Amino acid sequence: MTNSQSVPMMLQKNTTLGEFIIENQSEFRYSSGELSRLINSIRLAAKVVNHEVNKAGLVDILGTAGDTNVQGEDQQKLDVYANNAFIKTLTNREIVCGIASEEEDNFITIKGRNEQNDNKYVVLIDPLDGSSNIDVNVSVGTIFSIYRRITEPGTPVTLEDFLQPGKNQVAAGYIIYGTSTMIVYTTGHGVNGFTLNPAIGTYYLSHPNMKFPEDGKIYSVNEGNYVHFPQGVKDYIKYCQKEEGDRPYTSRYIGSLVSDFHRNMIKGGIYIYPNTAKDPNGKLRLLYECNPMALIAEQAGGKASNGFQRILDIQPTELHQRTPFICGSKHMVEKAEGFMQQHKPS
Repeated sequence: MTNSQSVPMMLQKNTTLGEFIIENQSEFRYSSGELSRLINSIRLAAKVVNHEVNKAGLVDILGTAGDTNVQGEDQQKLDVYANNAFIKTLTNREIVCGIASEEEDNFITIKGRNEQNDNKYVVLIDPLDGSSNIDVNVSVGTIFSIYRRITEPGTPVTLEDFLQPGKNQVAAGYIIYGTSTMIVYTTGHGVNGFTLNPAIGTYYLSHPNMKFPEDGKIYSVNEGNYVHFPQGVKDYIKYCQKEEGDRPYTSRYIGSLVSDFHRNMIKGGIYIYPNTAKDPNGKLRLLYECNPMALIAEQAGGKASNGFQRILDIQPTELHQRTPFICGSKHMVEKAEGFMQQHKPS
């Protein structure tokens, strides 16, 4: 894990995302240019989706599309649009060999011009996180995760290429579509944020070398489900609410993982989405949400856990696997883990 050295002095806040990618290409473990083009493709698709999100109230793209995804959730119209936009952009540029999306039942194999694909990377993506908030004009986002394939280049990708532990990620990031649109990503050399200038369609480095404060005063959890939470989570929430020292902490919960995570990384805080009686394995997806956010958190000096185990060490067994998720400022996560350990299942 790197520190402030990850952003060269010449890369100041007027640096564009394109310039940043070129200047830092030597940091990529496999410096073939392919990963750089892949990040550029995600940047392009994000601008397309951002345009649609920003005009959502003007055209008929609000509400549900009338279908449900593999998770059994209603697909919003923008969910479908964003999913198609990212898949189309990544496929047409012929820079990945496979894509897995939260909105798709199975992974997608990308064939090359000669019916084989020599590209090295697979992408896993949550095209529109927090989409239930679209109709009420609350920030939503995109989350992406990139792995180097395990199987032999030139052969079709297999499930094995996608079921890798999060520590194998070569890059991960998110796009937040809010009052301003930002891309925040890491390639294992710190975390940097780029804000879109909509007048010219260019992302500029606005948040170099982002870091979680080691402590914070914000806890983000859906307290409406409190009675269904594990006892360790209940005890931690009581701790956050107790008037003692620098507590009580402030409760802030948007219901959009990208938005809650982004705020907590800047201000200091913890995000908790535990398992419940209704969802004993948790609700967030390990591959599309938790792994990429965990990599970003660790690269920014934070921590991510399921309460008992480091998220990035979990070996996935299913494409749409779910997990409890605790993520944020290091000391806050460690404190929450302490409460969880007191009630660890035997």
